[in-house]
Amino acid sequence: MKTHLLAVAAIAIAGTAAVSTPPAQAQARRSQHQVCENVRVKQINSKDDNRLIGTGVGAVAGGLIGNQVGGGKGKTLATVAGAVGGGYAGNRIQKSHQDKNASYTTERRCRWVDD
Repeated sequence: MKTHLLAVAAIAIAGTAAVSTPPAQAQARRSQHQVCENVRVKQINSKDDNRLIGTGVGAVAGGLIGNQVGGGKGKTLATVAGAVGGGYAGNRIQKSHQDKNASYTTERRCRWVDD
């Protein structure tokens, strides 16, 4: 019984010492303050987040149209330029469509800032 009481007293003293000494991280934050802000976050409701389908379809269409222009080396250059331009246009068109169909949420984000 006496040993049990000594153990309880030792735990109580150790617990008091641990509570009275703030952790190092809390001491470091005394010269900082927390800044929080609400941030609007877009969630794209699509399985093709990288817009690969729009880019691919646009590149093929642009390449086919570019191939109809010019002759010889000019035809090759027009095909490549059409594919690049069509890929870019397809990517932008798909992005615009995804942005219209996206859902938005608001998240609270906080960070520590030095005083």
